[in-house]
Amino acid sequence: MELLGDRWTLLIVRDLMWHGKHTFHELQTSAERIPTNQLSQRLKRLETWGLIRREAYQDRPVRYRYFLTDAGKALEPVLLQIMQWGHENLGGGL
Repeated sequence: MELLGDRWTLLIVRDLMWHGKHTFHELQTSAERIPTNQLSQRLKRLETWGLIRREAYQDRPVRYRYFLTDAGKALEPVLLQIMQWGHENLGGGL
């Protein structure tokens, strides 16, 4: 819960896993409009915990793409279970 239980982290993992979003800008402009300071903090935390890795794709200024590691990808069944629970208990995941 310390790592994934905050407001934005699972949404970031979801966007990396299923929505093809890999840059800071793509993640920030998702439907939820994650504040930039919160997104930066969450990405750093996910990287520290080994759930994502970043790769530079531009030098000046340095910009990164983010990807799930194997450990991050292993969260997929957990996310699917949460989604299933939402559909079963919250009228389609509202």
